[in-house]
Amino acid sequence: MREEIKNKILSGDFGEVLLNEELKKYTTMHIGGPADILIMPETEDQLTGLVKLLKGEDTPLTFIGRGSNLLIRDKGIRGVVVVLRENYSKIKVEGNLVIAQAGAALRDAAIASFENSLTGMEAVSGIPGSVGGGVIMNAGAYGTEMKDIIKNVKTMDKDGNIKVYTNEEMDFSYRHSLAGEKDLIVLEASFELKEGDREKIYEAFEGFDYKRSSRQPLDRYSAGSTFKRPEGYFASKLIDEAGLRGFTINQAQVSEKHTGFLINIENSTCENMLELIKEVQKIIMDKYSVKLEREVKLIGEE
Repeated sequence: MREEIKNKILSGDFGEVLLNEELKKYTTMHIGGPADILIMPETEDQLTGLVKLLKGEDTPLTFIGRGSNLLIRDKGIRGVVVVLRENYSKIKVEGNLVIAQAGAALRDAAIASFENSLTGMEAVSGIPGSVGGGVIMNAGAYGTEMKDIIKNVKTMDKDGNIKVYTNEEMDFSYRHSLAGEKDLIVLEASFELKEGDREKIYEAFEGFDYKRSSRQPLDRYSAGSTFKRPEGYFASKLIDEAGLRGFTINQAQVSEKHTGFLINIENSTCENMLELIKEVQKIIMDKYSVKLEREVKLIGEE
């Protein structure tokens, strides 16, 4: 990064700026080395201003949300890391639309819908991530995916151009979207929901909440489901049947509560976790001839 650009960032109006910030603080796995520069913008103008400043510069620009479904390497991330979470998380309700900024927690967007007697987000309310991340990977749970409830998505490309895409234009499929494919920055999403009975909505929400808390290791450091669902199988069932429940490499472990989750016991490194992932993949391939594909996104300097 050129010193001139670094000085412009430090002296400009782009939100809170931190140097050499440990990224493990920003991931649910609690793993990750430092960012050269970490920025937390609060407005769209700050965000577009930063992107335009870096346009044409040889400075890597990485965006992260609430850090779920993410594994950051131990050497961290070079260049600029933009964090969109509490700093970029406004939510508003207009009729049957819930409009949420990218950094808003999916759970908070869902609760806003429940408070306004809107149904459709009950099943996804427990996904531990941001609206932006959920849109990019077409996150889903218990039969509902983002593609089922999204009306449109406001995005920005790496040149600072803003565009709104309809649900159809987002090309949603299993853990895929146009935003992820084209490396677009999600700024905001509009969820199109239906009016419902508030009491029944909360009953459904509480039911899904109980399912999740009773079956998943929510009290441990994890990135959610580690592997994608292999066609015709369930990853967790294969891992369990292979006798890998509780299997541990240093501080990285296959959860004893839910074998689809790999957890950081306390101070696991990224390398420990990757070693565990590869070992689980190898054992499942050897035993069942099934390839487990990692769902958790891996980023950072090797």
